[in-house]
Amino acid sequence: MEKDVLTRREFLKTTSSAALAGALFLKSPEDLLAETDKKTRVILIRDKDILDDDNNVKEEVLQEMMDTAVTALLDLDDPADAWKQLIKPDDVVGIKTNNWPYLPTPAALNRVIEKRVMDAGVPEKKISIRDQGLLGDDVFLNATALINVRPLRTHHWSGVGSLLKNYITFVSEPWDYHDDSCADLAKLWRLPVAEGKTRLNILVVLTPLFHGIGPHHFSAEHTWAYKGLLVGTDPVALDSTGVRILMAKRREYFEEDRPLSPPPKHVFLADTRHSLGTADPNKIDLVKIGWKDDILI
Repeated sequence: MEKDVLTRREFLKTTSSAALAGALFLKSPEDLLAETDKKTRVILIRDKDILDDDNNVKEEVLQEMMDTAVTALLDLDDPADAWKQLIKPDDVVGIKTNNWPYLPTPAALNRVIEKRVMDAGVPEKKISIRDQGLLGDDVFLNATALINVRPLRTHHWSGVGSLLKNYITFVSEPWDYHDDSCADLAKLWRLPVAEGKTRLNILVVLTPLFHGIGPHHFSAEHTWAYKGLLVGTDPVALDSTGVRILMAKRREYFEEDRPLSPPPKHVFLADTRHSLGTADPNKIDLVKIGWKDDILI
């Protein structure tokens, strides 16, 4: 496994946004003194054979990718043992997916996750997979464990649609979180229905969307076969890493630095304002597994 940590200067170059960098790195002396050398682990796994010629997901390859990622995340050899550390037989498990029609969570990935949850001893009746209607779902309302999974894409209101934003359907009035480019989406993770329950986060970067203009935008021209998954326990670290990949792709495609608009400030404020996770790439242990061509990070 190859490990990589981006320097602060490289990160600032990648984001190309002084305001964004300021939100990330402006800390008090007390905060700096309290920091430790411990880093947050993020697994980036890619497989050049995960998609067929029509960009359909090969489920058997996806299963292997997920098993490899989870064992690497937890430093274990057996996928079954790894999942049993994440999920217990008496858990009630909500798998929070995303059904945006242009770039949904692959159904194959939902099946792979459900299979491993059941392998950990959870009966099917105590598992629910859905995006909408969470507040009317008894499994989600009584969940003891959540698994959060969604594709990475640019977003008109928040800069990026990613793991932090995926919990927006836990509220009945999501527009309450749209102020200031959705700056405080981390508050969703403090809701009683969600707080402290997320055992695993999976940011799908199989065919990410790196550019768009306007609400609900989508253009296949602005997706690409990156063929990867980002897997970890910290949604902020995963989203921060996803932003870096999108920015690198935008630089490659446009042949210039072109910041996301609006800037994805909610990702970095989740760290600096809400203390939810780790956004600083210097504090992320990025473990790269598998296919390395055009990895961008």
